[in-house]
Amino acid sequence: MAIELKMPALSPTMEEGTLAKWLVKEGDTVASGDILAEIETDKATMEFEAVDEGVISKILVAEGTDGVKVGTPIALIGGEGEEAAPAAAPKAAPAPAPKAEAAPAPAAPTPAPVETPAAPAQPAAAPAPKGEGERVKASPLARKLAQAQGIDLSTLTGSGPGGRIVRADLGQAAGGAAAQPQAAAAPSAAAAAPAPAAAPAQPFSTDIPHEAVKLSNMRKTIARRLSEAKRDIPHIYLTVDVRLDALLKLRGELNAGLAGRKIKLSVNDLLIKALGVALEAVPECNVSFTPDQLIMYKRADVSVAVSIPGGLITPIVTDAASKSVSKISQEITELAGRAKEGKLQPHEYQGGTASLSNMGMFGIKQFDAVINPPQAMILAVGAGEKRPWVTGDELSVATVMSITGSFDHRAIDGADGARLMKTLKELIENPLGLVA
Repeated sequence: MAIELKMPALSPTMEEGTLAKWLVKEGDTVASGDILAEIETDKATMEFEAVDEGVISKILVAEGTDGVKVGTPIALIGGEGEEAAPAAAPKAAPAPAPKAEAAPAPAAPTPAPVETPAAPAQPAAAPAPKGEGERVKASPLARKLAQAQGIDLSTLTGSGPGGRIVRADLGQAAGGAAAQPQAAAAPSAAAAAPAPAAAPAQPFSTDIPHEAVKLSNMRKTIARRLSEAKRDIPHIYLTVDVRLDALLKLRGELNAGLAGRKIKLSVNDLLIKALGVALEAVPECNVSFTPDQLIMYKRADVSVAVSIPGGLITPIVTDAASKSVSKISQEITELAGRAKEGKLQPHEYQGGTASLSNMGMFGIKQFDAVINPPQAMILAVGAGEKRPWVTGDELSVATVMSITGSFDHRAIDGADGARLMKTLKELIENPLGLVA
């Protein structure tokens, strides 16, 4: 019997995606774990893996198709020599040709069996399998993702063959689990609905030579979320100038000591650590705002803005305050590399309690970053440069950078934001506290 391959939910918030590229064709034999296609979500282009083995008997959705809803059949997979038709064959079997005349008679008794199919509700509610996690049927990929996202497989009902739990089932479960942290974004999305109504004014027209580039799902999502953030979140901006000389000296000493391990720390690595420590020191800023609750996090997970082809993504350094700077450096290097290849898993870029965006490498002196909801703050880091610096009554030259915190004023008072910026300044100017 042919098995339907459905558009997977590759992130908790994914509702539709673009089938960017098929990596198999009709007639190809595939095994569990083989890469079947590349799917563009609202965050990245991700690989779709097979969970069953068989032959691709029919491709239902052509590559390049936009707006494919999660759960939509995109291909059929069957056994050796099996074609797409067998999917419909079982329905035709109950009415063989010799009983063609008797067909009307069975039509009457059919209502009785029709209610029997409603019985699937019983297996779904059957508590027996739930108590025995090791007996839960799930694909290897589903087990791996469930462990990473903290989802109990015994609470799910599988949609795969024989009731097996597959990745699409995890997407639905993760969507429910993510409801609370994403609660702040939900009302914004609803409020954004009227905005497109004003958009269909007139098609763009110009006499200037140009090229029209189709918007990717990622770019559409960036546009929508940034519009919501600036429209719905009352931003307050607080800037401080920070002397970097002590931090640069410590970085040089640490890199000399880490050379044998082939680890090279960046200023950004130290700033991620500093932000994590500061958020734990000022927990009033490590929060998310929802319409009826203030979510106060017990851990500082720092999202780091990384530029990738076609947009921006924010891989997360979890528990940044508790990790060594060398560990943070290794993690962010590995995460940023996979982000640029489009290979991050959803739990590696969705969530976080605050963000850091560094444009100092481009020579940007100071800027105001847009908050990434449902987070309530983001730190914008400018370039370090030689500036006049007054120490006591003496004028000297120091390496100074400007850092600006953007705060959601609904959740964070100005005084609390100022305390966070003061704490950050102290940590950066006296950086031994970051390695103590």
